[in-house]
Amino acid sequence: MAGFFLLIIGVGWLFAQAYQDSSILYIAVFFSLFMNVLSYWFSDKIVIMLTRAKPAAKENFPELHRIVENLCITAGLPMPKIYYVDEAAPNAFATGRDPKHAVVAVTRGILERLDRSELEGVLAHELSHIGNRDMLVSTVAVVLAGFIAMLSDIFMRMLWWGGGRRRDNQGGHPIIFILAIAAAVLAPIAAMLMQLAISRKREFLADASGALLTRYPEGLASALEKISRDPTPLSVAQNATAHLWLDDPFKGRSRTSFFHKLFMTHPPVEERIKALKSLGI
Repeated sequence: MAGFFLLIIGVGWLFAQAYQDSSILYIAVFFSLFMNVLSYWFSDKIVIMLTRAKPAAKENFPELHRIVENLCITAGLPMPKIYYVDEAAPNAFATGRDPKHAVVAVTRGILERLDRSELEGVLAHELSHIGNRDMLVSTVAVVLAGFIAMLSDIFMRMLWWGGGRRRDNQGGHPIIFILAIAAAVLAPIAAMLMQLAISRKREFLADASGALLTRYPEGLASALEKISRDPTPLSVAQNATAHLWLDDPFKGRSRTSFFHKLFMTHPPVEERIKALKSLGI
């Protein structure tokens, strides 16, 4: 997070120097903080709306509620709101600004395809995201990456629509201006790679925490294997929410090379399963 803020400040400073206008830096920092707070506070409502999730009533999903309640007692977490996504693709996600305002959602496909121990492993993984405050981390990362991209886009538009002439009139240093252009191109890529790296690390952490919670890593490993083999696409999948799901919601893409791994929201399933089996619980 500190790296993200430093990146925003550095990019904002370059743009401010290029246009000889310090207000650009102040605006960049202010909006990055404002967007962080806004997205953090309303993250659960935004994600529920984007995924078209519906409340899962206890009378309709008694087993689901029972498993979540037992895991929450074990983990010392308050009971989250439970939602249901009417999708055939097996998947799940957790969101919310803190453990007291958390949401766990599962798809129809995951309830139909997994047995109890596998479902318990998946729910323990999602509750670990809540306990580890991963919703806060991922929300901040996504918003900051998006803001850097927006800031770079504004700079490039100013450059092409007359901003360059203003810079010439005010005597901005040519080297600074060249560096600002380079930052406008490269900063969004760097921000996205940072966001994706954070997402992958938190998935490994949630896998390990969930396995420690159930004391049965084979349950989650088996669930991941089943989910990864299922070719059913998730129609509500979006780039904005892809990092929240248990498994990559975009199916049918080959991502095995090092270059592909850099742009993945989740670690490769085979690496997650290998890590779970090496825990020795």
